[in-house]
Amino acid sequence: ALMYLHVGNKKSVRGDKIIGIFDLDTATVSGISKDFINRKQRDGLVEYDDEDLPRSFVLYDDKGKSFVKLSRISSVGLKIRADGNTDNYSE
Repeated sequence: ALMYLHVGNKKSVRGDKIIGIFDLDTATVSGISKDFINRKQRDGLVEYDDEDLPRSFVLYDDKGKSFVKLSRISSVGLKIRADGNTDNYSE
């Protein structure tokens, strides 16, 4: 079954394309992670359509390129959604 992960603001990512889900606060502590996201931004590969501050990001592949999709939903919330275990969860 083809699964999509809803990352907020009416945006979704195909589940089989997801490389990883990351917490923005802890991921950007490392200079390497900051440089990675900055490089993706310069290359036009960062997506965000929200006014709220992003809390996490989903790294995904599309046709051989990796994209960063920022989300206002926490990495824990996205992981719970990805696992399909949303019974007792509210963001």
